[in-house]
Formats: sequence, C-alpha cells, structure tokens
Amino acid sequence: MQPFVLVLYYSRHGSTREMALRIARGVESVPGIEARVRTVPAVGTGIAAPVAAIPESGAPYASLDDLRDCAGLALGSPTRFGNMAAPLKHFLDSTGELWQAGSLIGKPAMVFTATASLHGGQETTLLSMMLPLLHHGMVIAGLPYSAPELMTTSAGGTPYGASHHAGVQGDAPFTAAEESLCRLAGQRLARLALALAP
Repeated sequence: MQPFVLVLYYSRHGSTREMALRIARGVESVPGIEARVRTVPAVGTGIAAPVAAIPESGAPYASLDDLRDCAGLALGSPTRFGNMAAPLKHFLDSTGELWQAGSLIGKPAMVFTATASLHGGQETTLLSMMLPLLHHGMVIAGLPYSAPELMTTSAGGTPYGASHHAGVQGDAPFTAAEESLCRLAGQRLARLALALAP
C-alpha cells in the first residue's frame, strides 16, 4: 500500500475544506505518496448519538484507522475563540488508544486554519492544535521562512502553519500567498513523511 498523508479537517462554511484540498494537492505533487482527505462530524448537545459513516457531501468521516495508518498528518480547523473547533477536539479526544499504543510517535504533522478576521486568533488556534499532537509524540512541521510568501503576505500565512483570512462571510478568495503556502505545506509534509517512514 502506498503511504499516505491524512489531511484531516473540520469545516463549517467551507474555507477550511478548501485549504485541505489545496494542501492535499501539494502532498500529491510529491512522487511516492498520496493524500487521504477526511473530515469529522459536527457535534452538539446530542454528541453521543451515532453518526453515519459517510456525510451527505464532502470527504468521508475519519476513523482511528486512518490516523493509525497515516505516514503524516495535516490537521485543520476554523478558529473558534482562538482555539480549534469542538468537533475536531472531540475526535482527538477519542484517540486515547492510539496514544497508549504509541501509534503516532515519530510521524510528522502540520496544522492549518481559516479565520473570519485577520487577527482572529490564527496563531493561537494553530498552537492549540499542536498540543495533542505533541502528546502523541508527533514531529511538528511548520512553514520555514525559506517560503518568501511569509514575508510578503497581507492575509493568511504563518510559520506555525498555513492559514487563510476567509472574511466575515467566509467568502474571501484565497490570495496568491495563501495558495502557495498551502501547496508548500503539503509538499513539505509529504517529503517529511517519506523521509521519516520506518
């Protein structure tokens, strides 16, 4: 089986999903590895209710097997008060058996986010998403300043991970810098996954 990068995200209005697809294209531009795009179900007051395995549209829901078997992980969430969205946190909270088995130790991971406002907590969201990955023993890959877009972007893009300023209505187009940084993030993660594969 060809190694794959799991591009795992939650998206409410579509901006984070669009980032996931751009990152996946970056992954798949690297020979010898593929991208597996997955999402997580929304949560609410009835979070214990069973959820269908396949949503009505978009990527399939992630399973623990997707996470266990991946060679690398790209984790994405919209910003919620400077933190990751509850559905993604809910999924990560279910990964205790992977933590106990050490299933993710040594695998590379990167994070990405989309926000309604330019200073709406992109960096804190990215940092908060890194915490459970560090507990799993994953190797965190940011975006290095060898990417010139980090010095010129007037929208999203941080050394902590790719980001997108989606606007209040979630319909702001991706800037050239945001597009490039998503692609570069996917390529970087794919190369690290191949290099660190056992």
